[in-house]
Amino acid sequence: MRKFAIGDIHGCLEKLEDLLIKIKPRHDDLLIFLGDYIDRGENSSGVIDCLIRLKDFCSCIFLKGNHEHMLIELIEFGTNKSMFMSNGGDMTLLSYTGKKNTKIKDLLNVLPKEHKEFLTSLRWYYEDDKYIYVHAGIKKDIPMHSQDPMDMIWMRNDFYGYPTNREKKVIFAHCPFIEPFVKDDKIGIDTGAVYGRYLTAVELPDETFVHSFTLLQ
Repeated sequence: MRKFAIGDIHGCLEKLEDLLIKIKPRHDDLLIFLGDYIDRGENSSGVIDCLIRLKDFCSCIFLKGNHEHMLIELIEFGTNKSMFMSNGGDMTLLSYTGKKNTKIKDLLNVLPKEHKEFLTSLRWYYEDDKYIYVHAGIKKDIPMHSQDPMDMIWMRNDFYGYPTNREKKVIFAHCPFIEPFVKDDKIGIDTGAVYGRYLTAVELPDETFVHSFTLLQ
């Protein structure tokens, strides 16, 4: 079985498709997606469609990013509207409704049930015998079951700037780097796909990288 972790997609369907062509998933592979499938890019709805189809072909684990969390909070409780919209949510609305200047209620009317079920089923983190997988980061010296979920999807400098003090290496996304961020205790694989750079996967445990095409040279 091969194992890959994939960084922030942010609606970049063409880069996701290109990356999958390069990976060539097999039925016995495991693909671990680290969250932020939506917002900012042009085709959030297409990305979710692709991921839902993919899980019927090979084993997939889907983690929750801060952008999915904002949308779920908006759908279920009507909160985070301004934060969601100011962080690229307008592009998610456009991808689902096909119209600019739409309202949240328009999204609720067209959001497929399968997509809502996908969004509400996302995990906060995943771990195996060698790695911990999380969207943004974790706090050191705190057991995984006691981590604050908001830290796991939002934290930045307090995580990647300091040692984790753990035996398992942490695979994370959330913070866009020009190239994969590789340390002895962590690997960051958000390489800014939505900002013109490439979408990145890391194959584990070899810790080799696969990249989509990039629009920047």
